[in-house]
Amino acid sequence: MLLDSDTQLNQNSYYEASVTRPALLPSLQQPMAADVLVVGAGFAGLSAAIELARRGYSVVVLEADRVCSGASGRNGGQAIVGYASGQEPFEHQLGLVPARLVWDMSMQSIALIDQRIREFGIDCDWVKGYLHLADSPRKAAVLQQEVARMARDYGFQAELATGAGVQRHIRSPIYQAAAFDTTSGHLHPLKYGLGLARAAQALGVQIFEGSAVRRLDRGASLKAHTASGSVTARFGVLAGNCTLSEYAGAVAPEISARIMPVGTYMIGTAPLDAALCRELMPANAAACDNNFILDYFRFSADHRLLFGGRVSYSTRTPANLRRLMAQRMAKVFPQLSLVPVDFLWGGFVDISMNRAPDFGRLGHNLYYLQGFSGHGVALTGLAGQLVAQAVAGQAERFDVFASLRHHKFPGGPLLRMPSLVLGMMYHRLRDAF
Repeated sequence: MLLDSDTQLNQNSYYEASVTRPALLPSLQQPMAADVLVVGAGFAGLSAAIELARRGYSVVVLEADRVCSGASGRNGGQAIVGYASGQEPFEHQLGLVPARLVWDMSMQSIALIDQRIREFGIDCDWVKGYLHLADSPRKAAVLQQEVARMARDYGFQAELATGAGVQRHIRSPIYQAAAFDTTSGHLHPLKYGLGLARAAQALGVQIFEGSAVRRLDRGASLKAHTASGSVTARFGVLAGNCTLSEYAGAVAPEISARIMPVGTYMIGTAPLDAALCRELMPANAAACDNNFILDYFRFSADHRLLFGGRVSYSTRTPANLRRLMAQRMAKVFPQLSLVPVDFLWGGFVDISMNRAPDFGRLGHNLYYLQGFSGHGVALTGLAGQLVAQAVAGQAERFDVFASLRHHKFPGGPLLRMPSLVLGMMYHRLRDAF
């Protein structure tokens, strides 16, 4: 989903500037039939299409804009093991054994990226390594406790550094603890997404761009209506993430209030000297702090710092965004305070109330995947695999997620955003200590 309030911001994505997109795919212009209809050609929809086509289903994907034009092609590129919610919702609602299964599936989601890159020959600058950072004594203690707990309860090992030891991983004056994880990593998300689209098409999947679903008729079969055509299918997968809210009344009104679109923004610097990049982050890892309103960053393959954060819970683009982002980057890396910023872009991610992914069914033949809450680069691949298994009658793994209870955001359509803005202000004050 793009930031319609700022056209220039939408068009200045480093990712879009660094790839050559294929020609625009045609929009749907006639009635069609398929075994499965997929709404949304981002990571989740393309992953589902690939897995379904491999099982012999005919698949049609309808995309309102272009392949990976939303969050899948505009994000930080960080493929991180685990969930934005942590393990707590799974442990509290489902118990320790299902929670361990969910954790193991998140590990498999990283392996799935490895597998697809190799199998489909996707050149997307995939690099292993991730740093989880803390910028205060309180948050350093929280990070240490979490590293110890994950090792004890889930067998997940990360190298913990504190004090001066942090400088081995990142040359920044603000961090007091770091956990280095060699399982997670980072990639060029648009290159990866376009590679998934090519793979899906090679398997026989039909993808239509510029084909927003205006109405979805439900029943024993499903019928999706676009401006110029329709698709009738036995099964459907809603994989549009927070863009579902744009046409929620026509497609899935019962689940739209369970997610909230949150704006997040990125800058890309001018190319840096490769030696400086190695000095600042020797392992070339992706990085993210453990604040509620967090910063995340990494180096691109052409040695630009891609720095993200400065979230907006009001759907309005913050004022003076380029300056604010550059100031935040310079606080992390004072060495880059005079480096020009070549790119500034943003978009929306979809969050759920508890930050856990929200997967489920509407009736017996319509599935939905939403609420990735900033961890979608890895989890969308898993989600597509799980929903394909469920369509094929193997729903055990999908149902672990479907059994999670999710609450609507409070306040209804008029008050949801103001309520969230107030909550964000509270957490921003907590992050300061």
